[in-house]
Amino acid sequence: MKPAAFSYLCPSTLEEAMDLLTEYGDEGKIIAGGQSFVPILNMRMSEPEYLIDIHLLKELEGIRLEDNVIKIGALTTQRNLEENVLIKEKFPVLEQAVKFIGHVQTRNRGTVGGSVAHADPSAELPLSFLALNAEIIVQSASATRTADINEFFLTYLTTDMMPDEILTEIRVPIQQPKGYAFEEFSRRHGDFALVSVVCLLSTDDDAKIDSVRLVLGGIDAVPVLAEEAMDLLIGKEPTEKVLEEAAELAIENADPDEDLHASIDYRLHLAKTLTKKAIQKAYNMERGGRNNG
Repeated sequence: MKPAAFSYLCPSTLEEAMDLLTEYGDEGKIIAGGQSFVPILNMRMSEPEYLIDIHLLKELEGIRLEDNVIKIGALTTQRNLEENVLIKEKFPVLEQAVKFIGHVQTRNRGTVGGSVAHADPSAELPLSFLALNAEIIVQSASATRTADINEFFLTYLTTDMMPDEILTEIRVPIQQPKGYAFEEFSRRHGDFALVSVVCLLSTDDDAKIDSVRLVLGGIDAVPVLAEEAMDLLIGKEPTEKVLEEAAELAIENADPDEDLHASIDYRLHLAKTLTKKAIQKAYNMERGGRNNG
């Protein structure tokens, strides 16, 4: 299929882009790398009157460390995120997650901010940034605000951004647990994930878990922060019984889709299996064991 007719606009500054969004509102849509949005246009799932291409906004590119926070420009490509030295050093779980995004060709074009704003519940970056408790910086012509990532994803392909706002930056505190794991299952490498899980944790001197972030993707309309499972894990070692209880709590309120790729029961089974594996792997890493991929 081909997209419906639209007017193409290509601002050269962020200010110009925000002015266009203010002028056209719901009739205008932002496009960056286009790896997610172009198929949606082609299938006519979205028919904007104005397509606002922001690829020229170089001020939205780059990765830098400031005040114990790594700031990632929204137009940074996924490939640059994957290869960046700071990311490899400070957030290896993020580097690991990016490798599951499509293929190198798509990561060369796809942008970090585009993936987060697109808000696909099976996408790797929204899941990972939620686990890292990142901050989302959003701008309009009249204001700049910091969005709480714990409340940013509202439902399938929907965030709390207003039509006149642009996601400009993602900020991640460098103080993160040393134990990490990213687990994903798809039919083939590069396909959309059926289920994915991120776990970050730390332990105390008695080998008990004292902090944890556990996030699941592909089991609901948004990435799921498994708070009840996290509460259960605090103060415990990951015995088989604890892992089973945590995995059950993680999917307790899940509402996965059923499609030609997987039934509801199969997705829930995968979610439990990957959750237990991710917790154990993160724990072993934190305690100095080998991370046997």
